[in-house]
Parts: sequence; structure tokens; C-alpha cells
Amino acid sequence: MSTICRFIHAEKANYPVTLLCKAMKTARSTYYAWVAGAEAREARRRADTVLAHEITVIHLASRQNYGVPRVAAELRRQGQLVNRKRVERVMREHGIAGNSRRAGRRSLTKADTAAAPSPDLIGRDFTASPPGTKAVGDITYIPTAEGGSTSPRGWTWPPGK
Repeated sequence: MSTICRFIHAEKANYPVTLLCKAMKTARSTYYAWVAGAEAREARRRADTVLAHEITVIHLASRQNYGVPRVAAELRRQGQLVNRKRVERVMREHGIAGNSRRAGRRSLTKADTAAAPSPDLIGRDFTASPPGTKAVGDITYIPTAEGGSTSPRGWTWPPGK
């Protein structure tokens, strides 16, 4: 809607606003509300520029580690009433991002590249006529000193290890 109102505002010197609004299928009240809000939009833009400067100062003071939650908390500690979503928007618009240490999920075990793969005892055929004939699973995600796997409750598999 903003682009339509900007077009009407640019062409109102050549054509009447009523005709432009009718041609653009926009209510005149929409255009006049947009014109009335121009000052408020400019004030918000200036306030966002000031906020972006303060966010940059906080972000640099944290050695570029703080993200949106910590920056917003620091602004509140300084006495500014600011919404987290506004801080998020301003940081995104200015390319300010916190340092995320959680880069991805790491596996708990390291694969032995020299080891031979486990034999495929069922030949990749997972269908079974009677239930319970073929049971497959993998609980090798926690290494133990004995080389088997241990569940969080302490039992080991295979039994006897």
C-alpha cells in the first residue's frame, strides 16, 4: 500500500487525488492517512537510527558476542523501554548478529575409518511375516571402556560384556 500512496503523492501535481485513488483502486482515506503518518514514520526512523547506534556500542563492548536477548536486557538495564522484537528488527536491518557457539550437533562417537562395516545379517529386507521375527536397532551411541554400549541406566549391550 505504501508504494501506491507514494505514487499518488508523486502524481498529485498532475492529476487530482480523487482520480488517482480511483485509478489505483485505493480509498482516499488510505492516502490521507498515509500522508498524516509521514511525520510519525520519519520520527520512528530517526529513533531507530539512534537505537542502532546504542545497540552497536553494546554489541562492540561485548566483543560482538551479545545477541538480541542480551542486548535488549542491557538496554533495559540502562533505563530504556524497548521491545525485544524491535531490537531484533533493528539488529537485522543493520547486519548486527551475536556470536552463536552452537554451530551444530556433534556426534558422541568418532567413527573408526579403518574398521570394517558391520555385516548386514538380514540383507536389507525389513519385512517379516510373523511379528517379532526380525528385530533391528542401534544403541551404540554411548561408548564404554569395554567397547560395548551403555544405556543411561547403566546396563550394557550385548549382555555379558
